[in-house]
Amino acid sequence: MYSYVSHLSCPKCHRTYRTEEEHHLCQCGSPLRVHYHLEELKKVYQPVHLKGRENTLWRYHELLPVQHPEHVVSLGEGMTPLIPMFKIGQQMEIAQLYMKDEGSLPTGTFKARGAAVGVSKAKELGVQELAMPTNGNAGAAWSLYAARAGIRANIVMPVDAPEVTRKECAVSGARLYLVNGLISDAGKIVAQGIQDFDWYDASTLKEPYRIEGKKTMGLEIAEQMEWKIPDVIIYPTGGGVGLIGIYKALQELRNLGWIQDRLPRLVAVQAEGCAPIVKAWEEKKRESEYWHNASTVAFGINVPKALGDFLVLEAIYQTEGCAIAVDDTSILEEQKRIAQLEGSFVCPEGAATFVAARRLRENGWIQEGETVVVLNTGTGVKYPYTIQAKPLILQPGESIEMELHKT
Repeated sequence: MYSYVSHLSCPKCHRTYRTEEEHHLCQCGSPLRVHYHLEELKKVYQPVHLKGRENTLWRYHELLPVQHPEHVVSLGEGMTPLIPMFKIGQQMEIAQLYMKDEGSLPTGTFKARGAAVGVSKAKELGVQELAMPTNGNAGAAWSLYAARAGIRANIVMPVDAPEVTRKECAVSGARLYLVNGLISDAGKIVAQGIQDFDWYDASTLKEPYRIEGKKTMGLEIAEQMEWKIPDVIIYPTGGGVGLIGIYKALQELRNLGWIQDRLPRLVAVQAEGCAPIVKAWEEKKRESEYWHNASTVAFGINVPKALGDFLVLEAIYQTEGCAIAVDDTSILEEQKRIAQLEGSFVCPEGAATFVAARRLRENGWIQEGETVVVLNTGTGVKYPYTIQAKPLILQPGESIEMELHKT
């Protein structure tokens, strides 16, 4: 079979639903999870079967929810590089530090993964028009993938979302709306639009399939490390779908017998200006509280209340991980340091994971000799406002040597 998808279930009340029908939240209001016939798949699916397959996330199609390959909507997404970060790792005293660089994906961020699988499944379900709130990058990715699928997209984002993401939505032909507020305000507008116009709700975790795209980060990390998983995986967390997905991927690989029982310790990184998950973890709670007056330069993690917060916290608790908040000044300083030492222009959310790694090594939570993977979720090019450049201006006929002499 192309896909071994089985059914949807609610992690709270345990109701089940069919994947051949359109479903969003459970009747109890909880996000739904996708399940697979893992025992059947285990009999016929081994790592050797991946050899020679296309170098995209669709190489794992048995563990993805699209049942018929003709519905796959792809721009070549997946299998991003896992890069050793020797210089900055040496500076942090983390000898085995790696960066999973999602900036090389179509649309420039990890959001392409969720969009590819989410839009493909929507196409398979016969969806004609979708809607979603976004902090920018998800809306851009879903708009472009929806255009490729022939699906109309309606996108609502905060007015101060990165300008390039607005342009991606606009050029795709999506209907774009800006709200003078946060993503939570955009979510309320989208919810009303869905009620009024019967659009397909593509909001974070209100459709079950975005997680399945995001989980391929975990599948790829395991494969790239030859099924020897790292000790720690550090992830920038807003809505938290990526961290939830990575945890789900590792559980599925363990059930298939492809990795050992021990899972990496998962770390959720947030900004000090918006850290509801961190606060909940510090207080040993299972759900977070709404974070008022949320603000951070790492715009992608500026989410005051995540619908799947309980799933993020579960992943942290079950892997003996942690949650940590970092300040904006350190994020911007780290972003420059990474570029100058390693030649990578990472997004501010990605830089936040390096700050977290640095601090967790300093306080001993990351121990000597451990292997650590940090996720850079997008290219820094999409956040030009984070870098202030003041190059010297030369006049015609003036030499660099003359200008240096002046200074």
